[in-house]
Amino acid sequence: MRVTLALIAPITLALAACGGETSGTIEGEDGETGEYTIDRDTGETTATITTEDGTATLRSGSNVPVDLPGGFTIYPEAEVVSNTVVKQGNGSGTLVTLSTNVSPDTLAAFYKAQAEKAGVTIQMEMSTNGAQIIGGESDDGLTFSIMASPDDEGGSTGQLTLGTKGD
Repeated sequence: MRVTLALIAPITLALAACGGETSGTIEGEDGETGEYTIDRDTGETTATITTEDGTATLRSGSNVPVDLPGGFTIYPEAEVVSNTVVKQGNGSGTLVTLSTNVSPDTLAAFYKAQAEKAGVTIQMEMSTNGAQIIGGESDDGLTFSIMASPDDEGGSTGQLTLGTKGD
């Protein structure tokens, strides 16, 4: 699953670069192949990616339902800007981009508390230019990170990433 989660960003960027195309194929640096479709009405992207670890599916867009692992919730009154869900076997990964009127410190502290309650050991915390980045992993393989950055209106934009290992 780690390989597939590492592909989320490059594949999402590749799909964004596809311009007006609504379907096609893509190939990653290591020979991974994928097929994608983009719904013109909703902007939602779906993709199937094949690697040496198997086949994964990706679904991304502003209206993709958010289904977080136990113990995690969307920050109260936050707006989900985008949600990307990757599934491979029994494992899954979620990248939720959200916007809220609270500071990056408040948003990061909210998710750090949820992560610790879910058994995540915090392995990294960093603060730079008003942004907060926190990450860690639980003994059962739940990976967690939050990157909260200040926005232009005095609130913050957050990127919450959660991954679970498959069998």
